[in-house]
Amino acid sequence: MATRETWTTDEFGASHEGMVGVLLADGTTPGPVSFPMMSGGNSHAPISHWSVYDGSFSFVPRAQALRAVCSCGWTGPEHQLDWDEIGDQELAEAGGDAADACATEWDTHTAEVQRSTIPLPETITALLSQLAEEIEKLAKTSPLAALRASRQLEVTAAQTAYWPAHDARGEERLGQAAAALGLNADDTRHLLARFGRWNPYS
Repeated sequence: MATRETWTTDEFGASHEGMVGVLLADGTTPGPVSFPMMSGGNSHAPISHWSVYDGSFSFVPRAQALRAVCSCGWTGPEHQLDWDEIGDQELAEAGGDAADACATEWDTHTAEVQRSTIPLPETITALLSQLAEEIEKLAKTSPLAALRASRQLEVTAAQTAYWPAHDARGEERLGQAAAALGLNADDTRHLLARFGRWNPYS
């Protein structure tokens, strides 16, 4: 059993990390569950995967509903669990449709985040898409050439983003930059520092 299952996108990363969240009957969210070992006093690593909250042990609370949650603070609608209908089924199976719905709702959330970011000119979007397609085609005949092309992309990105990063630097502009990029403040600070070549903690 995984400790928990999370979702991210390549562009937004940890700024919008999603997962299936659990709500108890009193509306609270439970903490991770530590299952004791069969012998001795040690416990397995704490688990917060939604499927363990079935109330099967006294120390394991029972989920009343599932909902999508995101590290940015967004939450999706609640999907109630009918325990009379679930009966003796494993929650991992009985709650599968609700968990899938949570993933779909989080996908919709990240699509909305993407639409809220600063738009790119169509010429730039088209060129980036074409470049990605050309490198993928090149990889089929010459993987090393494709690697060199990708490395050149890294160099170009570092060169072209240096001054924009410095222009956007400063706490007074950090919120504006974060909203434009769809990132949280900490990830934005680190991104600007990486492109601007300064210490993010300075």
